[in-house]
Amino acid sequence: MFSRALRSQLKARCAWRVFSTTAFREADFTHAVIGGGAVGLAIARQLAARNGTSTVLIERNSAVGMETSSRNSEVIHAGLYYGATSLKTTLCIRGRQLMYTLCQKYEIPHHNMGKWIVAQTDQQWEELVKVHKLTRSIEGVPTHFVSLEQAAKEEPFVQAKAGILASPTTGIIDSHAYMQFLLGDFQDRGGDIALFSPVTCIEALGECGSQGWAITTKDKQSGEESTITSETIINSAGVGGACDINNMILPPARHQTQYYAKGNYFSYAASTPSVKRLIYPAPEPGLGGLGTHLTLDIAGRIRFGPDVQWVDDPNDLAVDSSRLGEAITQIKKFLPSIKEEAITPDYAGIRPKLGKDSAVASGKGFQDFVIRKEEDFVGFVNLLGIESPGLTSSLAIAEMVERLLYK
Repeated sequence: MFSRALRSQLKARCAWRVFSTTAFREADFTHAVIGGGAVGLAIARQLAARNGTSTVLIERNSAVGMETSSRNSEVIHAGLYYGATSLKTTLCIRGRQLMYTLCQKYEIPHHNMGKWIVAQTDQQWEELVKVHKLTRSIEGVPTHFVSLEQAAKEEPFVQAKAGILASPTTGIIDSHAYMQFLLGDFQDRGGDIALFSPVTCIEALGECGSQGWAITTKDKQSGEESTITSETIINSAGVGGACDINNMILPPARHQTQYYAKGNYFSYAASTPSVKRLIYPAPEPGLGGLGTHLTLDIAGRIRFGPDVQWVDDPNDLAVDSSRLGEAITQIKKFLPSIKEEAITPDYAGIRPKLGKDSAVASGKGFQDFVIRKEEDFVGFVNLLGIESPGLTSSLAIAEMVERLLYK
């Protein structure tokens, strides 16, 4: 929630103000960022660095990064799959470069070990060729083929009957350490944070926010409501409420519906077979994801996932153990000597999918990031459908949001 000290300070500054559409002298904050996942943290940190401004980060949970940002594969993506002109590709490439630089500078745990995409059939091989052809047209996304002879020497336990495409710039990061760094740096730059503070109401002050925004939150524990004002508002609420925030501000014709793709993850408790890099199956059109793949955590432990399971509730985070059998079937296609008894359910995450009907949620069509300054509403930057590669792109998204606000 808004801390008692913060609320007292704001009350002293603003005792004269009545929240209405009439003019007011000064907002409580320059920037209000809603949503404390990796993307919201990166945006808040970026904006807090601007001289003469103030930034508040509003998060509905008891700590930052408790939703999609901490329930994923923790992969630093290369930008292979999204199309040469997509926003996802542009921000993924820039974000990856910024992330590696940041991690090296501040010793945030990460590892650029690369990944292999493996094909078992002629059709899957054709998909690898398409990916390689695409990456050759995009600066900063190198890929190359690996011979089966070389693969047998480097990864003897990995099976790839039809071929392998390597992505040398893919890596992993400790997402929790990364988000804690962003939070600490944001606060060091003078930023304020309000935890346990779901947003219940947003009021445009003046015509379409021309005089700022009044944002009301309700403390989850006490039920107490608090209202602050901000010159600008950034919707980075993610899977837990980005569409809700959008719908609080925009007219009904521009409302959005969010769909939830649950991904189940499975851990591996045996030391063999072992691998030294990430292993992904070749992409399959219409799958709605990248398939059940093998990733490594910072300690070198193997985990598998995610699959794709459509759910109605973003809080449905229990691993569906009934899907273990299908996961094992998919895993054994590229790691045939795996010990099945050592694979167990681990955790689940939710990926936000944007759309107004089930066709969008089917995985048949590409959905790009939506990051825009809503021109009809002053000082409102809207972020929707921020799924993978959102973690990788977070620092680049923060740069983009700052550009949108301060051209």
